[in-house]
Amino acid sequence: GAFQKKGHSARILSPEEAERLAKDKVLVSEFKQLKLEKEAQKNWDLFYKRNSTNFFKDRHWTTREFQELKACWAFTDQKLTILEAGCGVGNCLFPLLEEDQNIFAYACDFSPRAVEYVKKNALYSTERCKVFQCDLTKDDLLENIPADSVDVVTLIFVLSAIHPDKMHLVLKNIYKVLKPGKCVLFRDYGLYDHAMLRFKSGSKLGENFYVRQDGTRSYFFTEEFLSQLFKAAGYEQVVNEYVQRETVNRKEDLHVPRVFLQSKFQKP
Repeated sequence: GAFQKKGHSARILSPEEAERLAKDKVLVSEFKQLKLEKEAQKNWDLFYKRNSTNFFKDRHWTTREFQELKACWAFTDQKLTILEAGCGVGNCLFPLLEEDQNIFAYACDFSPRAVEYVKKNALYSTERCKVFQCDLTKDDLLENIPADSVDVVTLIFVLSAIHPDKMHLVLKNIYKVLKPGKCVLFRDYGLYDHAMLRFKSGSKLGENFYVRQDGTRSYFFTEEFLSQLFKAAGYEQVVNEYVQRETVNRKEDLHVPRVFLQSKFQKP
């Protein structure tokens, strides 16, 4: 079972959790941090090599959480052009294409291997989808997508994998292809999510920023940080709030606190 609440207050830590986080002050060495940044693409490629298309579940919840993705259904002849920035192997992309025949999707990922998995999917069709490899921090999206042409951008569990110093570059890149008046739909890890509390000592890269054993990295967002990031890149805030879920396993008496940030930011 699980229950969910949305709001602007961050999760409150238990005294034990607070003490554990306070003690974890040692940062990964600068040499190793530079190596992780340099090898980021390789590490994600190896992640997909190990896990193939089996790691993430298909995300059938996106149209429930984001009404913008249902916009087409009211007008049968209206096409919706979306960009999935950081598409992975298509866990979000293909459920959307299946649900709505009026969607045309651009999709890109950092990992060449993930892009290949998308192209091999039976649902992939060049008439409805254009997928390409892209480092959103430096490869210009305008090389693959016309300016001001996209109705909706999804940025779901992507920005957290990018170094905080480079996140603004991603948002400015996306801004160029988004139509004025349209939104970026964002969902990612929030401060004090269960995953953040599970990192062992020696995994910390910076404030709210950690490295996993496989070399992939994860940032945990506060509402304030995300808001400043998008506004500095020229967006207006529509919604920006924490989603707190508690997953309960009654059999093992486990309570797992999940915290996400779910937001919409609009290009004026």
